[in-house]
Amino acid sequence: MAQEKAQTVTIDGNEYNVADLSENARNQVINLRVTDQEIQRLNHQLAIAQTARTAYANALKTELPESTKH
Repeated sequence: MAQEKAQTVTIDGNEYNVADLSENARNQVINLRVTDQEIQRLNHQLAIAQTARTAYANALKTELPESTKH
């Protein structure tokens, strides 16, 4: 039977075995992990939106008439 590696979490440079934490502390670890995943998802969405915006701006530039500066 394969042994599972104990899950740990590092807080302020200290490593803790999750199984040794209180139920409330384990719930907070779960909340932090879910929140970190959501932040990562949102950062990916932001990158997609920024890329799309750049593409739209470039497309707009090709549709604009030539400007005549005096």
